[in-house]
Amino acid sequence: MSTVKRHKVILDEKEMPTRWYNILHDLPTPPPPYLHPATGQPVGPADLLALFPMDLIEQEVTTAQYVDIPPEVLDVYRLWRPSPLYRAHRLEAALGTPARIYYKYEGVSPAGSHKPNTSVPQAFYNAKAGIKKLTTETGAGQWGTSLAFACAQFGLECEVWQVRASYDSKPYRRLMMETFGGVVHPSPSELTAAGRAILAAHPDSPGSLGIAISEAVEVAAQSETTNYALGSVLNHVLLHQTIIGEEALRQLAKIEETPDLIVGCTGGGSNFAGLSFPFLREKLAGRMSPVIRAVEPASCPSLTQGTYAYDFGDTAGMTPLMKMHTLGHDFIPDPIHAGGLRYHGMSPLISHIYESGLIEAVAKKQLECFSAGVLFARTEGIVPAPEPTHALAETVAEALRCKETGEEKVILTALCGHGHLDLPAYGAYLAGEMTDHSYEEAEIRDAVAEALTRLPSIPG
Repeated sequence: MSTVKRHKVILDEKEMPTRWYNILHDLPTPPPPYLHPATGQPVGPADLLALFPMDLIEQEVTTAQYVDIPPEVLDVYRLWRPSPLYRAHRLEAALGTPARIYYKYEGVSPAGSHKPNTSVPQAFYNAKAGIKKLTTETGAGQWGTSLAFACAQFGLECEVWQVRASYDSKPYRRLMMETFGGVVHPSPSELTAAGRAILAAHPDSPGSLGIAISEAVEVAAQSETTNYALGSVLNHVLLHQTIIGEEALRQLAKIEETPDLIVGCTGGGSNFAGLSFPFLREKLAGRMSPVIRAVEPASCPSLTQGTYAYDFGDTAGMTPLMKMHTLGHDFIPDPIHAGGLRYHGMSPLISHIYESGLIEAVAKKQLECFSAGVLFARTEGIVPAPEPTHALAETVAEALRCKETGEEKVILTALCGHGHLDLPAYGAYLAGEMTDHSYEEAEIRDAVAEALTRLPSIPG
């Protein structure tokens, strides 16, 4: 137990990690491969070259334990990294808990979230390969903002399809993307065949990440100088985010603390993986033994109530088949305020780790999450984005359990972004106008059963 009572633990710039960590090297068993939907065979590099540069394709499949971060990427990272680790003394006092709560704060980045950790290397590798434009989707707007920022650093154009529910409710996210140089469309849109098909069937569709992915992929596939960039789910994205956990390990070591519980919000999985994977490495090596817990929205509970099966990553069925926890690629979640968590599936890598029993998962309703977010803002002075309020809700619940038992547990979470552009959501909560969106067990069981009938068949 540390005798140092610090509120903030910082690393010097020279202490910033210079390698990303690849958990594929250390897993007891490898995850199932991606499959080509036409052949049922594992996809090869040639199948992905229409969307990604070879450097990222190699990172997607490599089993090397570490990947060096290019100097050009490190130079941009230094605009905000290393990010601070805080101890939540005031939150602890408000809860009356003996638990020690730490949070790694990624809201200090130019985009206000953890997303530039991967947008910057993705833009770099694409520019290096001669690509001129990147397309992408965005839910809450944090990923689109991050990619627009990263493209500006390396002279690329950026075109973003923003989920309609988020586009309408978060206009300042769109303006921030446009300020960085991005071109933004609401999704579904009339600009793509995928969007037009959705609008023809559902003119008032609120959109989904799956639909927006379809639109961005469709446009990228039509040009040799345009590629697609994804903000979560894929292995190389999770790889880039591990700089979060690598820094947190070094910061906790400075104050002689070891986490008993690691909590992260999960939509596609990049924030959760970025924080937890380096600690999971230490756990697998027997150097520590934290419980690692993913927290997802009750309105889109892919880990806790989805099925583990091969499915498309997008609504139109344009991506490779990935074995993951899924609610079905055509599942449209309720338009909750945590737009970044409204994804029908979970990262195949995180799904595999969950199936292997290495992590836990729980689902939270948004009223409980915003309650935790308001408490956190009033004690710690940071208004959290709606997404990490899910992890904060579980952190608060665990801290209160420690209060009941007297256990001095060390809890680590990732505050993956600030909520300065999400204040209308807080306004709805404070005015008592917010409602919970969730599914009863029977409802989600029926929805998943129906989705199973529409899952793609595996050829051969």
